[in-house]
Amino acid sequence: MTDAAAVPETHADILTKKGFAHVATVGPDGRPQSSPVWYDWDGTHVLFSQTTGRQKYKNLRSGGHVALSITDPDNPYRYIEIRGPVEFVDDPGDAFINKMAKKYLNEDVYPWPQPGDVRVVGRVTPVHATTQG
Repeated sequence: MTDAAAVPETHADILTKKGFAHVATVGPDGRPQSSPVWYDWDGTHVLFSQTTGRQKYKNLRSGGHVALSITDPDNPYRYIEIRGPVEFVDDPGDAFINKMAKKYLNEDVYPWPQPGDVRVVGRVTPVHATTQG
């Protein structure tokens, strides 16, 4: 299965909620790393913002695959885990991170930019999903 076909209809609603996706990567030393991110779902890809200076971005650029898990914010015993390749695309004018700031904070502009940050959008194509609840 590829794309949205890997996401069971029974758990697709989680991808439209305001939760956190825990993105798991493997670092250059072979050790796992996991961190929460804001996310969006375009019906085909799970999307998240990332800065190009972070280790997570470097891990994903070298490995090309990601696992992420999202717990249903309305039921902590229900979740979806998605695995698949990730590609990065530009975020012109920080449009995507600003969209996420609106979704998560009700702010029109992302309030915590850092000098020199270059933002990109991670686009995960689900090829495998595991669910609970």
